[in-house]
Amino acid sequence: MQLVEKKTYARVGLMGNPSDGFYGKTISACITNFCATVTLTENEHLSIIPHKLFDPTEFASLEDLEATSKRDGYYGGLRLIYATCKKFSEYCRQNNIKLEDKNCEIRYNTNIPRQLGLGGSSAIIVSLFKALMDFYNVNNNDIPLKMQPNLILSVETEELGINAGLQDRVIQTYGGMIFMDFARSIMDETGHGKYERIDTASLPNLFIAYVNFSGKDSGKMHNNTRFRFNQGDKEIVDAMSRFAGFAVEAKHALEEEDYERFNQLMDMNFDLRRKIYGDKLIGKRNLQMVDIARKHDTPAKFTGSGGTIVGTYRDREHFLKLKEAYLRHGFRFEKAVPQNLY
Repeated sequence: MQLVEKKTYARVGLMGNPSDGFYGKTISACITNFCATVTLTENEHLSIIPHKLFDPTEFASLEDLEATSKRDGYYGGLRLIYATCKKFSEYCRQNNIKLEDKNCEIRYNTNIPRQLGLGGSSAIIVSLFKALMDFYNVNNNDIPLKMQPNLILSVETEELGINAGLQDRVIQTYGGMIFMDFARSIMDETGHGKYERIDTASLPNLFIAYVNFSGKDSGKMHNNTRFRFNQGDKEIVDAMSRFAGFAVEAKHALEEEDYERFNQLMDMNFDLRRKIYGDKLIGKRNLQMVDIARKHDTPAKFTGSGGTIVGTYRDREHFLKLKEAYLRHGFRFEKAVPQNLY
C-alpha cells in the first residue's frame, strides 16, 4: 500500500512585502517553528478526512459552536484540500498528463497559527500538491518547478476567491530563503517571477512575536490598496516601488553582512506600510508588538499582513529581555529557526 507524506513550513516575509502582489520584489524565508503535513494513503476511494480540530461537525452545545466559530472562523482545511485536488486534476487533464488509475485517503495536520501572516493556508495546499505529484508519479518535467507556485496560487484565487499573492507559494514550494522579482516585464514575458536562492546562514538572529487570537483575512487588508494601485494612484504605485527597493538593498546587506543596514530596512518597510494602510487597519495590537521591539532597540515588521512580526536580536541577553516584554503584554514569542537547505 502506497503512502506519501509531505511537510511544508511556515514562512516569514523578511523584506519587500506587500509588493509581491504588485509587481514588486521580496525576500521570504521558511521557518521550521511550524509546519503543515499532508498524508496520502492508497485507498479504494478518494477520501478527504476532516481534521477533528479544524473541521468540527459536532459540538457540545450552541454556545460551543459559537465559541468555535469566533475562534477559528467558518473555514477549515477541507475547502483547501477539495480545491487543490480539483485544480491538480484539471491541470493534468488539460495538459495531457496521464494519471495512474488509483485513489487515496487524504489527511492533513497543521500547527501553523491561523490567519497570522505565516502562510498557514498555502502550507496545506503546497503539501497536498507535492503529495499528489508524488502519489501519481508527476514530476518537475511535467509541471515545471517555477510554474508550480502559479498553479498553487490559482487554488485560492480562482477556486476559492481569496485575494493572495505569489510570495507564500514561491517560498513554500522552493523552501529555504528566496529573493523574488515580480517585475511586470518578467511576469509578462515568462508568466512567473525570477527566483534566486539565498543561504539562510547569512541571516542575523531572528525572532517572531504573535497575537493569541486569529488575525485578519489578508485579502481584505489588500482590497482597497489593490484598487488604488490598479487606478494608478501615485502614492500606492510609488510605495510598491520603494518596497521593492528595500528588498534589493536587503539582499545586498545580507551578502555584505551589513546587519545594521538590514535592520534599518526592516523598520523602513514597516513604517511605509503603516503610512499607506493607516493605524486603524493595522490595529492596536499589531502596532503594540512593533512598539515593544523599538523600545528594546530592535527592528520589526510584519511577516505577512498582520498578527505576527519578525525582528532581529543581538544576543541571548537581548533575546530574554524581548521575551519577557512580549510575554508580559500577552503575546507569544520565540526564536525563528530558518530552514537551512545547505
